[in-house]
Amino acid sequence: MVTLKEAKTKSELKDFVQFPFSLYKDSPYWVPPIINDELDSFDKSKNPIFKDADAWFFLAYINNKIVGRVAAIINRLEVNQQQVKKMRFGWFDFVDDFEVTEALFNKVAEIGKEHKLSYMEGPVGFSNLDKVGVLTEGFDEIGTMITWYNHPYYVNHFERFGFVKEKEYMENKFPFSNAEPKFFQKANELVRKRYGVKELNFTKTKDVMPWADKMFDLFNETYSSLSSFVRITDIQKEYFKKKYISFINPEYIKFILDKDDKLIAFGIVMPSFSKALQKAKGKLFPFGIFHLLSAKKNSKEVIFYLIGVLPEYQNKGVTAVMFNEYYKTFKAKGIEKCVRTPELEENVAIRQIWKHFDPKIYKRRRTYKKEL
Repeated sequence: MVTLKEAKTKSELKDFVQFPFSLYKDSPYWVPPIINDELDSFDKSKNPIFKDADAWFFLAYINNKIVGRVAAIINRLEVNQQQVKKMRFGWFDFVDDFEVTEALFNKVAEIGKEHKLSYMEGPVGFSNLDKVGVLTEGFDEIGTMITWYNHPYYVNHFERFGFVKEKEYMENKFPFSNAEPKFFQKANELVRKRYGVKELNFTKTKDVMPWADKMFDLFNETYSSLSSFVRITDIQKEYFKKKYISFINPEYIKFILDKDDKLIAFGIVMPSFSKALQKAKGKLFPFGIFHLLSAKKNSKEVIFYLIGVLPEYQNKGVTAVMFNEYYKTFKAKGIEKCVRTPELEENVAIRQIWKHFDPKIYKRRRTYKKEL
């Protein structure tokens, strides 16, 4: 008999966050989050997304043992402003038991119907900067700090209960040696002369911060045409600046300016923290922080998190200027492997940017949809 309980107290939410630690305890591929960071993201007094979203966190039990979890989410900007009547759900993990997933699915559907929404889709987070998608290929590859990992049986559970594929995402990787300068150095010189663009590099995080709001504005412009995109609000910008920018090597943030010093393109790359997070086991102290700091300084693998180009500068070779700067930085740091975060299958433009580097798809993931 499966019973559900809404997690409301800090203790209950900690159980919610910690459930995957038991579900994936023997997996060499699962990358655990920092427990307190997860709890902060669910704290309505700390995460500004709750000014525009509602969320309910449920745990499934059998014989008083936790066997599943799900977050049911309504993004009111999406529902009310964009008129997308979507019931979101994420942080979805469960043992291989159809009764468990049925109970969790039914609870999400119940909330969606109560709020007169049209369909449910997941796994997704609160916004476009959260994790997304259930893994469908690449189960024997280590995850990243910005993706969910799951067991292969998850897909069967979605299909068993009538869910259909909504969006497909691909993850690619390539050795840094594939980034040969001949593919971008000539274009870099031509674009600089033709458009008068220039690079902006950083060595200190405090120097990035004055540009961060402009970067998020550009992010909103760049990705607004993609399906299910929800703009980042001003209050969310402050939250994401603290959550992400301070965590990234400033040398891995590249901005491109036009002749009038207007921001027209940006790139955000992160060192791989996967192994460090596995060693930290969900805790920064006493030793987790040292593993993360070591990875930040010494990791030979980088993850391309976000690239944005102002629409009027897309397809004009501006990314060649950015890649030229990244090449110099990665060469100096001895980077060996480049990984790209999940990219929508429909985002053909982003795939064109990487075509010369011979990237290999090594993971696929998707979101699933069901009418209510």
